Amino acid sequence: MTMFQRYTKEFKYNLKLSYPVILGMLGHTFVAFADNIMVGQLGTAELAAVSLGNSFVFIAMSLGIGFSTAITPLVAEADGAKNQADGKSALKHGLVLCTLLGLSLFGIILLCKPLMHSMQQPPEVVELAIPYLELVAFSLVPLVMFQAFKQFSEGLSQTKYPMYATILANVVNISLNYLLIFGSFGFPKLGIVGAAIGTLASRFIMVGYIWFLLKRKEKFQPYVTGFNFKVIEKKVMNKIISLGFPSAMQMFFEVAIFTAAIWLSGVLGKNAQAANQIALNLSSMTFMVGMGLSVAAMVRVGNQKGLQNFRELKRIAESIFFLTLLLEIVFAALFLIGRHWFPTIYLDVDDLVNQMDNTEVIVIAAKLLLVAAFFQISDGLQVVVLGALRGLQDVKIPTLITFVAYWLIGFPICYYLGLHTHFKSTGIWIGLLSGLTASAVLLYIRFIYLTKKLIQD
Repeated sequence: MTMFQRYTKEFKYNLKLSYPVILGMLGHTFVAFADNIMVGQLGTAELAAVSLGNSFVFIAMSLGIGFSTAITPLVAEADGAKNQADGKSALKHGLVLCTLLGLSLFGIILLCKPLMHSMQQPPEVVELAIPYLELVAFSLVPLVMFQAFKQFSEGLSQTKYPMYATILANVVNISLNYLLIFGSFGFPKLGIVGAAIGTLASRFIMVGYIWFLLKRKEKFQPYVTGFNFKVIEKKVMNKIISLGFPSAMQMFFEVAIFTAAIWLSGVLGKNAQAANQIALNLSSMTFMVGMGLSVAAMVRVGNQKGLQNFRELKRIAESIFFLTLLLEIVFAALFLIGRHWFPTIYLDVDDLVNQMDNTEVIVIAAKLLLVAAFFQISDGLQVVVLGALRGLQDVKIPTLITFVAYWLIGFPICYYLGLHTHFKSTGIWIGLLSGLTASAVLLYIRFIYLTKKLIQD
């Protein structure tokens, strides 16, 4: 068997496991995509306001989603070792912790709201963003609860059910957006507050629907029914927290640098911020493919860890890294070819009143997509290697690596090139590219070091 075949024979199963996760993740991003396109029709100030409001929510969401990923490797390892009681225990304790975390994050965002006034953002943007933020912040509670069920389901290699719930949520969100943003069919015209109501309602429906789906399936029934919440084991709570907290910090460091890019763009003006939002939204869609493959890496590495088969673990993980590299090269090519056309999807090009603003946004966004083409590869690889390390339940050192890569390497470059040189917005994105590349290289070195050690032992 050739070197390539050792890896390519795994592609089919890796894609089968990851495609529902990718579609589900794309669902989350598609909600933002739909919001952006619909809100973009109202004007660039509204688009910048949604961007500013979501920047707070994304930071909180990254903590919630990052924390919930602790459930997957625990369930995957229990599944590999055929231990149903441990799997159920991981879900129950994970659900309690995720609900508490969702409520805490909502409270923290409300406390941070006044910060918007002191961030040198355009005043008309801040005024529009505040009512939007209040409603979307509350939607974090059902979202983080949904994540607990989603990570559990993925830990059992059942990635389809979270995808179904996300698709339903999208349909609800887009329908409510259409009715409430523009006031169609006699509904009140609420502008960007309408977009927030759509997001909130769709997330409550999402968590209700996934629970309903899992409860109906015979395989899941013993796991998701008959919870005794009176008995909470400190040992299991500590295990989830010790895996979840570093995972939350890893995601936080990455999302926070992208959020810093939104804020730095706001300092450059509303057009720079709107262009940044377009490039970010497009990049986050392709990033979801990396996220899906990252879950496949986490589940498969977790299973092999349960079986104590470390040579196979390394081969399977490397096959996922190779598949990711090939896919990301395709995305990079798409970004290079379509960089002038993609931004026009987000704006009303025929709007004569805002024509100068819109033209400037398209020019800036095209430059950003040129840099984004290259960072597809770094971004995809770093998230997949991170998934493999989570499957090994190695979370502390990778957290340190992500901090160094994004905040000691990436952010200083963003800040200096963005605000102190003629590069401006492009400079911010060159900083993001540097941070992601550093992260990908350092995490891969960590993975090779650990697997070598496990194989030799």
